[in-house]
Amino acid sequence: MSPMKLCVPGERLCSTEDCIPGTGTDLRHGYIFATLAGYVLRKNEGEELPVISVVRETEAQLLPDVGAIVTCKVTSINPRFAKVHILYVGSTPLKDRFRGTIRREDVRATEKDKVETYKSFRPGDIVLAKVISLGDVQSNYLLTTAENELGVVVAHSEAGAQMVPISWCEMQCPRTHAKEFRKVARVQPEYLQA
Repeated sequence: MSPMKLCVPGERLCSTEDCIPGTGTDLRHGYIFATLAGYVLRKNEGEELPVISVVRETEAQLLPDVGAIVTCKVTSINPRFAKVHILYVGSTPLKDRFRGTIRREDVRATEKDKVETYKSFRPGDIVLAKVISLGDVQSNYLLTTAENELGVVVAHSEAGAQMVPISWCEMQCPRTHAKEFRKVARVQPEYLQA
């Protein structure tokens, strides 16, 4: 299958002698022009000439929704919150980049006032979190890790090795045996991939 041709509004697609205009097109001076930005689609629908139309991307974009479990990567931390990029909703990768925030009080369910963000996450950590409120163009999605199944699932030590969880609040480097604090997720079997 050949790749679909992209077009922009106003682009001349073909002559009316070659095709019949369809959706997303306009007929002017014996030529068919695109009225949308999208993909050029030619279909033979029983007529002598194929119908040419312009279609936008057909796949619907999956968006993080309240209550959804998301996989995200920590980009920065400060004493009040961790900023993340949301990579997956469930097991579905996202096409667009969505930003999220895990506030200090949403890190764990107990002793919220004693939480220290830098002892829970580090930039580069991969975290399982739950969406608690939707974002918009200016703001981020609010996320929580206040369940046993949520938190850091992949972390790398300063030596560059993937760390191993040793408790709900610590991970250890297998190379140097150095321990680092994290809010560790108790990963459920449905999230493990062989």
